[in-house]
Amino acid sequence: MKLFDISMPLYNGVPGWPGDTPYSFGLAWTKEQSGSVNVGKVEMSTHTGTHVDAPFHFDNDGEKVIGLPLELYIGRAFVMDVTSVKEITLEHIKNKLPNGTKRVLFKTNCWQDRTVFPKQIVPVSSEAVPYLKNSGVGLIGVDMPSVDTLDSKELSAHHALYEHNIHILEGLVLDEVPEGEYELIALPLPLQDADGSPVRAVLKELSK
Repeated sequence: MKLFDISMPLYNGVPGWPGDTPYSFGLAWTKEQSGSVNVGKVEMSTHTGTHVDAPFHFDNDGEKVIGLPLELYIGRAFVMDVTSVKEITLEHIKNKLPNGTKRVLFKTNCWQDRTVFPKQIVPVSSEAVPYLKNSGVGLIGVDMPSVDTLDSKELSAHHALYEHNIHILEGLVLDEVPEGEYELIALPLPLQDADGSPVRAVLKELSK
């Protein structure tokens, strides 16, 4: 069984959204101070690295992380290679999803240097969303910080996905993952009031 770790490592200096809370890890107590243990503390945006967006992120009436359906974040997923496109449109996905696909992860390879925040990404076209819904998709993932353009205020893809009950996973690392079907495990933390959550995302090769 082969596992692909498709999560971004979190470290002091990891790139986040410009102006957002930067990731910071430090020791609140050292072993010398406590006499027995090191105890760490973390400060970060809920949208740092590999994370889920809860609908509350872009809709005040949307579900928060604690209400997300966990079954969506575990199960068979299809990694679709769209590395040559500038926007993920209906044309790029139509008739390419295996029957019964509930989770699709788009591999764009547009974020080449993950030591810096990207200047441009490959957005998901809101016009492709109804097709995804009609195909049975309930979760999409992208190897970028967002499903919309970085300067978007309308967030048309976010809202279209929400209207069609499709959930969002962002910041994946799919560089070494070939196109195909896998088992996804990417559970959010049980954050009661949060608009997003970091995840440890893993793909497992299916048994042959």
